[in-house]
Amino acid sequence: MTSASLDLIGALLQGACRSEEDAEAVLAAARGLNVDPIDFCIHRCRLDAGEVYRRGARWAGLAFSDVVPNTGSSEGGTGIQRLDSLALARSLRAMLFDREVLYLTPVFDELVQLREHVRRHPEIVRRTCVTPPAAIRSALAEVAAPQLLAAARDGLAGRWPQASASFDLPLPARLLLVVVLVVLALASLVVPFGVFVLVPLLGGVLAVSALAKLAAALTHREPRLAPSALADADLPVYSVLIPLRDEAQMVPLLRRAMTALDYPPEKLDIKFVVEARSAETVAAIRGLLDEPRFELLTVPDAAPATKPKALDYALPFVRGSHVVVYDAEDVPNADQLRLAAAAFAADPTVDCLQAELLVDNARENFLTGLFTGEYAGQFGIMLPAMARWGMPMPLGGTSNHFRVSALRETGGWDAYNVTEDADLGVRLSRLRYRVGVLPSQTFEEAPIGLGGWLRQRRRWMKGWMQTFIVHNRNPAQLWRDLGWRNFLVFEIHVGAMIVSPILHTAFALALLVGAARGGAMPAFGNPLTIWALLVLVLGYGSAFALTIKGLARLGQRRLFALQLLLPFYWILHGIATIHAAYELATRPYFWAKTTHGLTRLERQFGSAGVRRAESGRGRRFRWRR
Repeated sequence: MTSASLDLIGALLQGACRSEEDAEAVLAAARGLNVDPIDFCIHRCRLDAGEVYRRGARWAGLAFSDVVPNTGSSEGGTGIQRLDSLALARSLRAMLFDREVLYLTPVFDELVQLREHVRRHPEIVRRTCVTPPAAIRSALAEVAAPQLLAAARDGLAGRWPQASASFDLPLPARLLLVVVLVVLALASLVVPFGVFVLVPLLGGVLAVSALAKLAAALTHREPRLAPSALADADLPVYSVLIPLRDEAQMVPLLRRAMTALDYPPEKLDIKFVVEARSAETVAAIRGLLDEPRFELLTVPDAAPATKPKALDYALPFVRGSHVVVYDAEDVPNADQLRLAAAAFAADPTVDCLQAELLVDNARENFLTGLFTGEYAGQFGIMLPAMARWGMPMPLGGTSNHFRVSALRETGGWDAYNVTEDADLGVRLSRLRYRVGVLPSQTFEEAPIGLGGWLRQRRRWMKGWMQTFIVHNRNPAQLWRDLGWRNFLVFEIHVGAMIVSPILHTAFALALLVGAARGGAMPAFGNPLTIWALLVLVLGYGSAFALTIKGLARLGQRRLFALQLLLPFYWILHGIATIHAAYELATRPYFWAKTTHGLTRLERQFGSAGVRRAESGRGRRFRWRR
């Protein structure tokens, strides 16, 4: 260690570093953690980044500014040549009065060298200014906003036109799907058992989908953890993206959940991605920026007003080699990022990991109880089975972890798909990227009212319809991309997901009306009727088995009896699907916003996370007095 390095540590920490031994300890701890000593000082000593860089600039004999002036242009007005390099930018040229000034954020060793350079070339003081990293990124975001917005909206379409809902979702294709759904619904109302005769293939599709659910329930085994955890020094920088719109009420919970993450703070890059029109949310997030791990990125107000557009806008600023998406109401296990980093390191062939989503307000009412059972079966049983079988996985819209390189190669999210997670899961599979499950949990809040539930489900179903249309615009290419087996899996899984709610609802209504009128029951000796009944029994039975298996795994046996209401819950799915089909034809890109923070129950915050964070698992530097 050079005397200049120790002297700089003393200047950065001032009274907190009282001796050369303290400075040596700080440098050794930072080097041992494989982080820059400046970042170490900021995070471990809870210092303001601006103040630390101000002290560093004063020590080096340079000017300091906590902002980069907005001159309307940078780098000679040529624009940003590579948007995906914005996260790594540490300097920016801007005009200040009559001269061009280089605003830079030096790392520790560069600052040591700059001091000597200033002594030899004092003239550079007039055209060099030190500024915090967030100021550089904020200035770049302002300068590059039009480019970022264009890339967020149309980047996927430019890279892969036939995989974007903005390009390959024409009105005739949308109307065709709606007409097919209407015909099937009417056929089910008129001849509820005969619909399987009218469309024999449909019965086979539903039967195969049901058998897959039954197989998942019967063959379930818990996903295995990575062989060993990574030491703090080996952990990569991990980025967290939290897209928000009109979510000011959720900010206190988010702060607690994110600060509880058991991960070296110097290696955390947590970005709140907020729509500019959400003024209250922007103001609430600004109140969090005293925490060095947090950063605010404001997304310009422009169509489409969707979550994936916001995520695409933020992607160029991601600094980590891995990134995870959390929603406004999410409370992940404290060690989730550690587990994900270890899993990625243990298996370089895995490019995406889906954590398990759990509902923590199941006791609110019958709707949240049924939602809990649905999530327990989907994320606890079905998705792990699909991962084992190497099938295209429908990702959840949150708690999916990516290698940033793979995410960028796939084109990011589709800004025009209102169920961007489903679409991205298919695209990952088409490009032969592997998706796995992560044995870690994220707690979510289920909608507590019927209106909120229907809005959310309507958006999900419309997104699945979008995904089905877009990826089927060229079936031959889809077959080549996925292979014959996964092609059939996609067609059956997604097709059944879209069709079955409408068929169930129409079938149930037809039987109820027939029974009320005293109509005759179907002839059970007819082989076609027996086939129809077999499909129905398989459908109901497999769904019950999946749900009960998922709840039993979580120890939620008190919700077993409530699952007898599943047929009524599926009718709600049918209503949402009908609304989704109407919106697909009339407003394909409209995002029905889910309102969070309405639960009257205490959230399960910290039950699986805070105690671990408080247990001292991560290394903590302590000053020697």
